Amino acid sequence: MGVSISEHWSVRDVPDLLGKTALVTGANTGLGFEIARIFAQHGARVILACRNEEKALKAAIALRDLAPNGVVEVQLLDLASLASIEACSNRVLASESRLDILVNNAGLMAIDESRTVDGFEMQFGVNHLGAFALTARLMPLLLATPGSRVVAMSSMGHYGGHMHFDDLMFERHTYHRWPPYFQSKLANLLFTAELQHRLGPNAPTKALAAHPGGSRTELGAEGSGVSNFLMRYLAPLGTQPAAQGALPAVRASVDPTAKGGDYYGPRYMVIGRAVKQVPSKRARNMKDAAQLWDISEQLTQLHFPTSL
Repeated sequence: MGVSISEHWSVRDVPDLLGKTALVTGANTGLGFEIARIFAQHGARVILACRNEEKALKAAIALRDLAPNGVVEVQLLDLASLASIEACSNRVLASESRLDILVNNAGLMAIDESRTVDGFEMQFGVNHLGAFALTARLMPLLLATPGSRVVAMSSMGHYGGHMHFDDLMFERHTYHRWPPYFQSKLANLLFTAELQHRLGPNAPTKALAAHPGGSRTELGAEGSGVSNFLMRYLAPLGTQPAAQGALPAVRASVDPTAKGGDYYGPRYMVIGRAVKQVPSKRARNMKDAAQLWDISEQLTQLHFPTSL
């Protein structure tokens, strides 16, 4: 019996993306750079939405060399600022006639305690609320593009996540760097589940999610904790290349067989080919998903288009 494409999907299965437009957050390095590279090498117009302009422009130059058939542009975006998200979204809505793929890739992991410009705990603010706000503002363009997809980059760390609805910003609990991260990655999956639920089966847009397993990136190296030290020096020894870790998100973005709500990750959790997986029971709790959605709308003061 032959092995199905579902089990042995690879970059060779990425379809022609000529005429498609993709926006990837945090695309100047790591997973985001590799996702953008694959899109561009298959003919897509790719928007690198990044906080650091200098690094983003260097990444764009590198991608244009690697993908001469693609078109690569840069947009400044700081997910720790709702004003920056609004400004970036307005520029994209004004300049683009379509948006086929939105990959909410940018994120922070296990950082020292800090707050966003708007006062949110930094990991929840960037990893969840920033992605929520960007998706809300770009949703009209996504809905106007048949077959479009929103892909959330979660983590296998979501299995350790709990939604602290009584203290989402860790203002009353003692701050430790990992619980807020796990919570934010669980929030990514709850957001995806609720977004797909609200879109329904017949909408022009689908919501999907992915996780990269253990991949060699800069994520987790920031910070002064012991775990940050270990991430800097030991994690590279047991992880897969970022190019491999990018494939679950790429598959969620382009696989024609993927359905709304699907979740992809490495076959062996930490490493391996991109396959469909089942998120944790907590990530499938639709009551929590609805509650998180309502709170997110209140905190960002944004409401998704009524056509949802």
